[in-house]
Amino acid sequence: MTTIGTPVRRREDYRFLTGGGTYTDDINRPGQLHAFILRSPRAHAQIRGIDTTAAQRAPGVVAVYTGKDMAADGIGGLPCGWQIHSKDGSPMAEPPHPVLAVDRVRYVGDPVAVIVAETLAQARDAAELVNVDYVAQPAAIDPVTALQPGAPQVNSEAPGNLCYDWQLGDLAAVDAAFSKAARIVKLDLTNNRLVPNAMEPRAAIGEFNRATGEYTLYTTSQNPHVIRLLMGAFVLHIPEARLRVVAPDVGGGFGSKIYHYAEEAIVTWVSGKVNRPVKWTAERSESFMSDAHGRDHVTHVELALDAEAKFLALKVSTVANMGAYLSTFAPCIPTYLYGTLLAGTYTTPAIYCETKAVFTHTVPVDAYRGAGRPEATFLLERIVDLAADEIGMDPAELRRRNFIPKGPTRTRHPSRYNMIAGITGRPWNSRWRPPIIRASRPGGGRRWRMGNCAGSASPPISRPVALRPRPSSARSVLAPVSLKVPRCESIRRAACRS
Repeated sequence: MTTIGTPVRRREDYRFLTGGGTYTDDINRPGQLHAFILRSPRAHAQIRGIDTTAAQRAPGVVAVYTGKDMAADGIGGLPCGWQIHSKDGSPMAEPPHPVLAVDRVRYVGDPVAVIVAETLAQARDAAELVNVDYVAQPAAIDPVTALQPGAPQVNSEAPGNLCYDWQLGDLAAVDAAFSKAARIVKLDLTNNRLVPNAMEPRAAIGEFNRATGEYTLYTTSQNPHVIRLLMGAFVLHIPEARLRVVAPDVGGGFGSKIYHYAEEAIVTWVSGKVNRPVKWTAERSESFMSDAHGRDHVTHVELALDAEAKFLALKVSTVANMGAYLSTFAPCIPTYLYGTLLAGTYTTPAIYCETKAVFTHTVPVDAYRGAGRPEATFLLERIVDLAADEIGMDPAELRRRNFIPKGPTRTRHPSRYNMIAGITGRPWNSRWRPPIIRASRPGGGRRWRMGNCAGSASPPISRPVALRPRPSSARSVLAPVSLKVPRCESIRRAACRS
């Protein structure tokens, strides 16, 4: 019996259609306060001072906090969950990403202060009384011009605004194929920046239980396990056993709600400072400044063909905009989730891809709707269409001549059309199981099941992470120490522990 075309009864529709859903903004905790986040109106400016005196005296205001307050509490910066190495083997530049800006703002929307009041209206009114002394600085907006000498510097930790200069493939083999080509087709392409715009804006509620010392975060998240790991271990330094992250119904995400955002750390930290639950909900216009953006690639691509219109080689050079800071998974999007997919459905023998990731004074960029794969597919199909136009051939015929005839198969490029082979390099019928990373601790051990990489061909990337005993428990918590556990996998597969 075939299932194609057979209606499938959905179980959740009745609850949503009758107003029975529970989204983060629907939740209200006893004694709840409201937070309003003051954001930078400038793309790049030095902060000479922040005067919150008038705001603190405003009606209904409970507290006003700035980046210096968080720094004084030892709050860490927002971490990036994936490390990339450049062509020369050097690690990418990873500038600090403060939860609240301290001495400089680097994009329009950069959080500067949080105002906590009895009502949202009171918090919003008090925000207008905060006096921030900005000294405007030149801004680098375009990723290509940001690489040019003399461009405004975004982060001192990334000279020339370069995050990494990455490559994949055999350049010598590609150049040799190009030298024998009957025709070379070239294309300059911009994959424009976009703004995620889910029906439900992001929201977060932080709550602290003084009796137990435990924190609870309610958040519009696609992966609460990632939030608990990153926020607990790297930002707020809360033991995992004392941090609970709840993700209720989510009204659309498409990647934009999978990262750890500053607002989640802000309300969780503030709830402990004021000893009351604190709620923040983004306004629609605020989401355009606070949610990670997508795409923003500038690419030059060349395709070499022989006299029979068979593809010989593909060469891709991309400049990828990272924004002002590195979001959770940003570095892997224009690299291992992009370059490894450039073979597409074609038998191209040689492919070379290089990507320069660039910092600019713009909202950080991360995964959105396919994350790297759509960019690769769009680029590839555009150059194939252009090639068909230039040689005067039906685009369908050109594709037919170059399609992979059958599968599973493996091209000479690092892409694999067999996902298991793409991860391990082993044949399709290999009895492969996800690798297990074991980390020992006094009195026992914890096992981390890593799972597969969803088709990406990334090598193991490590970051110093270790397990240490909790003060009041025999269990353990991640902390940045010395034992090395694969960085991307420990973050992406934290939910798969056993």
